[in-house]
Amino acid sequence: MLQKAKKLFRYITDSNYRFLVRSNITGCPKMEDKEFLCRKFKICMGRELDLKAPKTFNEKLQWLKLNDRRPEYTMMVDKYLVRDHIRKVLGEEYLIPLIGVWDSPDEIDFDALPERFVLKCNHNSGVGMYICRDKSKMEVEAVKKELRRGLAQDYYLTGREWPYKNVPRKIICEKFMSDTPDASDFTDYKFFCFNGKVDCVMVCLERSSGDTKFYFFDEDWKLKRLNIRGKNAPEGFTIPKPSCMDEMFKIAAKLSKGMPFVRVDLYQSNDQIYFGELTFFPDSGFDGNLLSETDEYFGSLIDISNVKE
Repeated sequence: MLQKAKKLFRYITDSNYRFLVRSNITGCPKMEDKEFLCRKFKICMGRELDLKAPKTFNEKLQWLKLNDRRPEYTMMVDKYLVRDHIRKVLGEEYLIPLIGVWDSPDEIDFDALPERFVLKCNHNSGVGMYICRDKSKMEVEAVKKELRRGLAQDYYLTGREWPYKNVPRKIICEKFMSDTPDASDFTDYKFFCFNGKVDCVMVCLERSSGDTKFYFFDEDWKLKRLNIRGKNAPEGFTIPKPSCMDEMFKIAAKLSKGMPFVRVDLYQSNDQIYFGELTFFPDSGFDGNLLSETDEYFGSLIDISNVKE
């Protein structure tokens, strides 16, 4: 109760906090994109957003939101429609098996779903998602309520990530996948790509533990000290290199050609590579936890000279 009272007091007295709360819930729909991004950037990053001569990774992501608006990006962030794109570019075998697609949670026959599966909205990131590891523990009405909340979210407004603006909202169900038959979840492999060139992969370990561990590696599987955990790792630190890693680097390069920046998310299960998603704006370009030297380094790799404003 005391914590809630403190938050309420802060909401009433702190205009910046009030803006952040509103931006994450409603997205401040009456505010123009540029004004919204400048204000949110200053609050989150503690400095003015330089859109005239952006240099850092976070700055250039904001610039790209406003200026790099190719229609195909909408398809690429749509978790349902992007499957056709991956099918054409890579092949059907790289897709996580699709169980169903619906416009409303009321259309879902939950009894017909397998014992383990993943439900999620196609137009956002996280809200509405349900990972079912044991169907006997599922509360159907609670799942449906969360899915409705996900469908109602205008994900574009919360960070002004333009590709999400016109995604037709749906619910999709995919097969539950894991690294190995006895694993509780997937290890994420997130490739940071700059116009077809892959600089590194961020390996995300132990997600289900509540303490996800992030490490960056280059194509030669050498640790890149781009975050606090990596910076503090002992000399010679490494983790086992996945069997399909070399091929994953090639796939990420192929999928990212022609784009100033995109993060390609892939998985590996039983020596088979699976596509996750394409992410144009990690943390929506408001990553205050990014090391300043990493922010500058990634920013130097984004070439915006060929993007027409």
